[in-house]
Amino acid sequence: MGMTSVLVRVPASTANLGPGFDSLGMALSLYAWVDMRPSSSTVIRLHGDGLDGIPTDKSNLLYKVAGLLYEEAGLDMPELEINMYSEIPLARGLGSSASAIVGALVAANELAGCPLDREGLLQLATRLEGHPDNVGASLFGGLIVAAWDGSRADLIRLEPPEQLQAIVAIPRFQLETEKARHALPTELPMADAVFNIGRTSLLVAALASGRLDLISRAMQDRLHQPYRAPLIPGMAEVLAGAADHGALGAALSGAGPTLLAVVEKDSPRLAELEAFLTETLGAAGTDADLLRLKPDLYGPVILDENEAPWLAPQGNRKGDLQA
Repeated sequence: MGMTSVLVRVPASTANLGPGFDSLGMALSLYAWVDMRPSSSTVIRLHGDGLDGIPTDKSNLLYKVAGLLYEEAGLDMPELEINMYSEIPLARGLGSSASAIVGALVAANELAGCPLDREGLLQLATRLEGHPDNVGASLFGGLIVAAWDGSRADLIRLEPPEQLQAIVAIPRFQLETEKARHALPTELPMADAVFNIGRTSLLVAALASGRLDLISRAMQDRLHQPYRAPLIPGMAEVLAGAADHGALGAALSGAGPTLLAVVEKDSPRLAELEAFLTETLGAAGTDADLLRLKPDLYGPVILDENEAPWLAPQGNRKGDLQA
């Protein structure tokens, strides 16, 4: 028998890290919370800002994901009371949908008595999301290298180098993943494919061995970033110049529009890099909010129900990241 209620905190994620399209991901210290419990009738409450327009009936993603977990486990699903609060801005390339999927799966799995192990949750989450990079990072924490053939996901988790941190520049506009995918070509020159295979392999080896000096060159990409750059004014200039202003490397975070700069912890050039990001994007007409984040090493964490952020005084919340 499972729990009578469960509160789970799930990290955001950044995917691709440049060349590793749909295969590399890293969990970040920005979170969503999902609280789930059986109820006499289904009630869904969304707390915090920026969640307008998300349904609160049984068409809600959290409810549907929970239903798939119970179906996969061969169990009857109860009516549910679901609460969610998220710091992760929607449609910005920080894995908001993946964190919701993972949060709902983990919470429902706990309620159902843990019929699926983490490997089973990965398979289900990847089927739902269509690629394993964001859900894998949110589910396992740290850095993940994953492959998906349409029916099975394989994943290896790596511990991020201890001195690795990130600065994200979050533009104040949404970019739906579907639109960002439509910008990509259906075919690529062989030379570009070979370029990305080399960079992705080098990036994984550099991260696994702590060779931070190689990250800037290893994060280069010809597969998706050049085609998506026109959607985000200032992106091309940021990717070209970030390393000259203290970044170890820079990339589009997932499908964007958020840009990710990887930095060394305690770098004396953090303020210089942040000024470069703000000024370069601003000059192109893109207003963005900057956050300093760490890799999240833990993935989903089950919390005591009184730790729910919607119970906290208003001033203690991180709040909405949008303007």
